[in-house]
Amino acid sequence: MTWKRDFKRNGVLYLIFLIPLSYYVIFKYVPMVGLLMAFQNYRVSRGLWGSQWVGFDNFVELFTGEQFLTAVRNTCAMALLNLTIGFIAPILLGLLVCQLRSKRFSRLVQTVTYMPYFVSAVVCCSLAQEFLRDTGAITQFLSLFGFAKQNWLANNSPTFWFINTFLGIWQGAGYSAIIYIAGIHGINQELYEAAQMDGANRWNQLLHITITGITPIIIMMFTLQIGLVFVTGFDKVLLMYMPSTYEHSDVLLTYTYRMGFGSSNSFGLSTASGLLQSVIGTALLLIGNMLSKKATKQSMF
Repeated sequence: MTWKRDFKRNGVLYLIFLIPLSYYVIFKYVPMVGLLMAFQNYRVSRGLWGSQWVGFDNFVELFTGEQFLTAVRNTCAMALLNLTIGFIAPILLGLLVCQLRSKRFSRLVQTVTYMPYFVSAVVCCSLAQEFLRDTGAITQFLSLFGFAKQNWLANNSPTFWFINTFLGIWQGAGYSAIIYIAGIHGINQELYEAAQMDGANRWNQLLHITITGITPIIIMMFTLQIGLVFVTGFDKVLLMYMPSTYEHSDVLLTYTYRMGFGSSNSFGLSTASGLLQSVIGTALLLIGNMLSKKATKQSMF
């Protein structure tokens, strides 16, 4: 079929496709011209084409910065927690919801768990600050088990990594579990009936049918999570961290934010940091897809 005949036959679909295509071209690809600032001593008064070209000086300054290695360490630590605890939580929630025998209670649990996703990050972090302060409800509860009564968010320790991870689970696990629940419901029910006739209990059915049936979805979501691991949770970190806890709360995105809009006001340096994160995210996405293809013979592309 030629392009002319195909366009004549599916012209309406092509016109509809122009809407998302225009969005990505205007808001995703055109702004990529701004990456030139990573190689410039950018000045607003001179503009993108009039600023001084400095080559890789911004990257050298970025890598030799005093807080760069600290931000990298915190970013990797939070990324590792999100790829383990944060990634497994929605899968377990989806499996547990589908194991409930009462459909009414199952819908209730699913509704309650995904509602926090629609709570704004500002409200979410405000609640965390109230509950984790020295007189907060969670702090008072932890004190019953011997923990000190303190402001946990002001505690300059790796505790911030786990707070950020569990706050992300509370807000996003229920919403992320929807895709796993949909995948479980899409499994052929005759497989469960055949397994019951062969004497398989619920655990065996869960292990050999349910988890096996949603393995392609798990691999797809894990591959996407790897590519986005450095950019997720930026808003919550920005709202919860403070100068006294930079040692364990500062990440690459907040580090970039301060360079671009803080006291240094270095747009070229912040752009260099953003470009570095994009390159690392793309590399992780390709590596994750390659490893999943070799390990399970399944991949996204």
